[in-house]
Amino acid sequence: MAKTAVETKMTTISGTVDSVTYRNDDNGFAVAVLDYEGSPLTIVGSMGNVEEGEELELTGSFGTHPKFGNQFKVEACVRRLPVKAAAIQRYLAGGVVKGIGPVIARKLVKAFGDETLEILERQPERLSEVDGITPTKAQAFSDEFNRVMGFRSILSYFASCNIPAVYGVRTWRKYGVKALDLIDENPYILCSVGIELSFVRAEEIAREKGVPPDSYNRISAGIRYILTENSFAGHTCLPKDRLVETAVKLLKTDSDIIERTVTQDVSDEILYIYIKDERPYVMLKEYFTAEDYISRRLAIMNSLAYDTGINYDEVIDIAEEENNIVYEEKQRAAINAALSKGFMVLTGGPGTGKTTTLNAIISLLEQQGLKVMICAPTGRAAKRVSDLTGYDAKTIHRLLGVKPGSDEYLAFEHNENNPLDCDAVVIDEMSMVDTLLFESLLRALSINCKLIMVGDSDQLPSVGAGNVLHDIIKSRTVPVIALTEVFRQAQTSAIITNAHKIVRGEMPDLKETTKDFFFMQRLDFESCAALTVDLCLNRLPKAFGYSPTADIQILSPTRKGPLGTVELNKRLQAEINPAHRDKSEIKTLTYTFRVGDKVMQIKNDYDLEWTKDDEKGTGIFNGDIGIILKLNRILGTMEIDFEGRICSYGTQSLDNLELAYAATVHKSQGSEFDAVIIPVLGGYDMLYFRNLLYTAVTRAKKLLVIVGSAKRLEFMINNNRKMNRYTCLCSMMREDSFSRDEMPAETSEII
Repeated sequence: MAKTAVETKMTTISGTVDSVTYRNDDNGFAVAVLDYEGSPLTIVGSMGNVEEGEELELTGSFGTHPKFGNQFKVEACVRRLPVKAAAIQRYLAGGVVKGIGPVIARKLVKAFGDETLEILERQPERLSEVDGITPTKAQAFSDEFNRVMGFRSILSYFASCNIPAVYGVRTWRKYGVKALDLIDENPYILCSVGIELSFVRAEEIAREKGVPPDSYNRISAGIRYILTENSFAGHTCLPKDRLVETAVKLLKTDSDIIERTVTQDVSDEILYIYIKDERPYVMLKEYFTAEDYISRRLAIMNSLAYDTGINYDEVIDIAEEENNIVYEEKQRAAINAALSKGFMVLTGGPGTGKTTTLNAIISLLEQQGLKVMICAPTGRAAKRVSDLTGYDAKTIHRLLGVKPGSDEYLAFEHNENNPLDCDAVVIDEMSMVDTLLFESLLRALSINCKLIMVGDSDQLPSVGAGNVLHDIIKSRTVPVIALTEVFRQAQTSAIITNAHKIVRGEMPDLKETTKDFFFMQRLDFESCAALTVDLCLNRLPKAFGYSPTADIQILSPTRKGPLGTVELNKRLQAEINPAHRDKSEIKTLTYTFRVGDKVMQIKNDYDLEWTKDDEKGTGIFNGDIGIILKLNRILGTMEIDFEGRICSYGTQSLDNLELAYAATVHKSQGSEFDAVIIPVLGGYDMLYFRNLLYTAVTRAKKLLVIVGSAKRLEFMINNNRKMNRYTCLCSMMREDSFSRDEMPAETSEII
């Protein structure tokens, strides 16, 4: 029997791999059986492409799994090649070298004994001494063995630096056999796209290698790190003075060194500078390219989308009669513009008739014989527009066809060389579309394709970098029709009327109790959190028959604090899906996951494969919500149902999951829920602003409950800072449009 110690203290053990139970070559996670002091011991952790017959030195802790028994959780792994003939034969027979199986492994070891691996590595010509191995095969075996050894070296290096194996896998994929030499020259390549090790960890490696604090590689990487971190906050650029000021603090160096490095990187086209309002802005290459392309492409589309001169009033009259509906003036203007020009923005708040107008536009475009495609940024948003309009809608990613990018960036099947086969594209929830995604969509449209962009400009901007809808409208270079009239049937909903009050900066009447809008005052965190949980678990299900997981969504302005999503999720999970000795669990740094949990993807993962009935696809995206169907603790894997798309998660992918009984308002964009509960009390002032509240309120279809302080709610409504983001798109669009000699007068107006 293996040792039965259950102490959690760190220890180091050695042994030979007896068998490999599971291995994920994408992230280095493995489960294997180790011959440890003559007994089998299950080892679990990040060990790379571990093979049978390898000798391992492992640092970690012993433990006991209730189902799988004794095991050793690996924190660090040092791998050694087998040195004895029997172990070498077993190692090669396992298929570590492509083309060498059990038969050839036996022949090689019989011929060369303990020296087999050394000959395989350094004297490939001698392999042809073995019957059946030609000189060509011998060289191929040696090349493959050295390639494998290079990968092993990378993983061993990362293990020695205490860096997870997944970064070693990424580094190997990007740089191959040159990786270690390149890291030795410049450790900061580990911060690059495709590897994405944190700048702080790269700094540690650089210090160990004696990289000078004022080296160009360090300063350049630090600058790009600042720009990248700010892109996660939504900025596509930074004012040069702000960038230099931040870099001086981060890198603890003089501003003139920062200035020189920026100048060098601009000269090398690593960075770009755009002058806006006489102030220089610094941009990463991908964001400059994207905003520049969007600006130029929209200017071209606008110039080509000339008015046909046809008056479609009669067509609209017929549509009104057939659908027993009367369109108001701006709705008619929007339909007419879509038919005559086919290039416009349609915006408006809840209850203003966007869906009705959109239905008419799609129907009449199809009646003209045009092939129309409808898309939205997320799966939930696409499903929502499908449900509302009755037309099939896809996510933008699915429409374009995600494929792995050869240059580490996201790439799609459809682009300039393979445009979408359609005559018109309608984008719903345009406020959620970020800069890079919109660039990709535009690249996939033929030059004469019509483009209808639909969204609410008062919603929060995209999770990704940019403020595309806001910038397009603000530029006043594209036809924009804003629906403002709230229809009579919508006025019966206090959710809708109060949403419009919030946009106007007015306080809702909190004393009026209606069937769909309620305010419940609680002035301390504990009672506010307790009521929020009770409403979800008991009161609303009892009063309205809502499911706490399927129908009700708690939306918080923040992740942190007693009313943040992390704490609320833990309280809700403890009630809805509590721990039990018969339930397997997988723990991450923040959460514990169990079968039946409601979870949310918090980062786009374009490589995750899913199946839906007979359909297969890739990509689970930021904000997608699912339910855990299966869970394997020993392998660290899950199977999750994302509204019919069944997806398997490995260990590394779990970092992109959160519990979703409560979610941030930002993550709820594009979604609607039967009932929404919003706790509003204390918190970081910068997170409590009008547009965030408006977005949260408009997520509710049938019922909205706000719990907390009326004073805090009033602060939120009065705080109209919106989501200010540094971008250059608006300025670029004005520059590209107004530089032309002629521009149709109506393109500078909002109707």
